[in-house]
Amino acid sequence: MKMNGARILLECLKMEGVDTVFGYPGGTVINLYDELFTFKEIRHILPRHEQAGVHAADGYARATGKVGVAIATSGPGATNTVTGIATAYMDSIPLVVITGQVPTALIGNDAFQEVDIIGITRPCTKHNFLVRDVKELAAIVKKAFYIARSGRPGPVLIDLPKDVQIAISEFKYPDSVDIRGYKPTIEGHPKQVEKAVSLLLGAKRPVIYVGGGVISSDAAAELTELARSLGTPVTTTLMGLGAFPENDPLSLGLLGMHGTYYANMAMTNSDLIVAVGARFDDRVTGKIATFAPHAKIIHIDVDPTSIKKNVRVDLPIVGDVKDVLTRMLKVVEEQDRVEEFRAGLAPWLDEIAGWKAKHPITYKQPASTIKPQYVIQKLRELSDADAIIATDVGQHQMWTAQFFGFTRPRTLLSSGGLGTMGYGLPAAMGAQAAFPKRQVIAVCGDGGFQMNLQELATLVQNRLPVKIVILNNNFLGMVRQWQELFFEKRYSSTCLELPIDFIKLAEAYGAKGFQATKPDEVEKVIREGFKASGPVIMEFKVAREEKVLPMVPAGASLNEMVLNA
Repeated sequence: MKMNGARILLECLKMEGVDTVFGYPGGTVINLYDELFTFKEIRHILPRHEQAGVHAADGYARATGKVGVAIATSGPGATNTVTGIATAYMDSIPLVVITGQVPTALIGNDAFQEVDIIGITRPCTKHNFLVRDVKELAAIVKKAFYIARSGRPGPVLIDLPKDVQIAISEFKYPDSVDIRGYKPTIEGHPKQVEKAVSLLLGAKRPVIYVGGGVISSDAAAELTELARSLGTPVTTTLMGLGAFPENDPLSLGLLGMHGTYYANMAMTNSDLIVAVGARFDDRVTGKIATFAPHAKIIHIDVDPTSIKKNVRVDLPIVGDVKDVLTRMLKVVEEQDRVEEFRAGLAPWLDEIAGWKAKHPITYKQPASTIKPQYVIQKLRELSDADAIIATDVGQHQMWTAQFFGFTRPRTLLSSGGLGTMGYGLPAAMGAQAAFPKRQVIAVCGDGGFQMNLQELATLVQNRLPVKIVILNNNFLGMVRQWQELFFEKRYSSTCLELPIDFIKLAEAYGAKGFQATKPDEVEKVIREGFKASGPVIMEFKVAREEKVLPMVPAGASLNEMVLNA
């Protein structure tokens, strides 16, 4: 069957199971949009900015586990996608981003709205393609989706010149993909798995350290079963929150720069760390030279380049973590010393309980001023059990990580590696598009919210009932905190002095707005916001100079936390 390149692309997306795309039209994709006008199998959502469109595709991917898809035109449309692509790349999120390009004959001639998006995105994509022949388009799309979702997931870009969209070709979608030089290792080596279980059962102070790879591979159930069967404490990175239920007694919560005292102390005093789908990021390790000085390290990851990159590793296991954990569970079942191992952990668990009692994650809520932590706790109390939380980046992000208490995977969407302000609202938009009947909450600071607030229009137009929580302290809070602690309170360019009426802003876009200025108004505002139909802004005027604590200062060891300041 013959069709033009634009139609071939849409048919390919349909074959890949794509039901929603986020895109912004322009001159070099006008032919694609003309075909999309009558192509009813795929829902198109128009964001108000291309960066937000990619963040929405990212939120869709994180919430569903599917590949997110975004479309942009050439030139500024393409360059506007870069922050979203880099965000997904750092957090291993599967995306296919399709950009228009000037006709192939004009490439390199500085044509109107021409930019080398292949060169620009090479460092922040898993792979990218420039399509030069319509006959290659279907095979390229098949490869793009396979690369995006396989192995360590990540974003892939397809640059599609205008003349290729117009050209006619026979359409046949490939049945399979065979890419020379790209063969991800999925199955963990059986001998390495046996060694890992042997090391684990020989430990006295083990900790399972969980990253986003557990969520990417849908291995939360296997991870939870392994931890509970062995009685081993579990700590997670920001990307791993929800992989292990935080209401479980074995949970140590978040670790690292703003992690719990007891998680950081457990890592520092451990004799064995089982790292599962985590990459030992600098925000987790603190000072590398003093990180886990007494521990042997087992590192499980599908990406061999992540192993030994930052820390020494005693036992590497390359493979998909779901496969490796499944194999470990089978080996554990065959052991006759599990009960002896569990009994031997009693002193270790008692020591951890002592750390929890000594320095719990807590705060004091005064009668006059709203503490941001109180808002987060009330959100947890009043929200649905399966609510999806998308955060922006900053203090509110860390308070959410510390106090929300995530119990399910794919319920926290947050920019970890790149730390992208402006991520929260569009990511929530993508999750709500994927799950129209689930409760989706965007938790933002007043600074980050204003970076992509235009997406209120997208929410209203598409009837996406995202509930937006703004913790408003009139500061760029996290930078202000550093200025307070390390720069003698020189608040250089961090005070957002212009007062914004977020309630009027919501109404201007056709949404609803509620505000709390006192602690006794918090619950009422949340209940009203959740009850209201459509998109809602809930603004909370919070304590202006509240800090995120504990905190490991830059260059310090994990056990050198600032606990009170």
